[in-house]
Amino acid sequence: MGTNNIVILAIESSCDETSAAVIVDGKVLNNIVATQSVHEKYGGVVPELASRAHQENLIPVVQEAIFSSGISKDQLSAIAFTRGPGLMGSLLVGVRFCQSIGFMQEGFP
Repeated sequence: MGTNNIVILAIESSCDETSAAVIVDGKVLNNIVATQSVHEKYGGVVPELASRAHQENLIPVVQEAIFSSGISKDQLSAIAFTRGPGLMGSLLVGVRFCQSIGFMQEGFP
């Protein structure tokens, strides 16, 4: 992969699945998904449980997306996240996670 490629890490955390994908020049290289089974016993999504599960799942999902794509974290051009619609707490977890990656001077992960 050359130095002029556009490499995007995309994060999805709008409801009850946490996912991360790596896109290079518009081509989706992967899409890693963690499904939240914690909601099954309630018969629907519980917003607070969804937010907590996103907090637990984001780092491993993103690490796997970066690793399995064969790129280096230093090659990321941009980080994208789901802004809506969705559960407010779940969306905020994704937003803050992406902001944290952007603010880290040493990169991620």
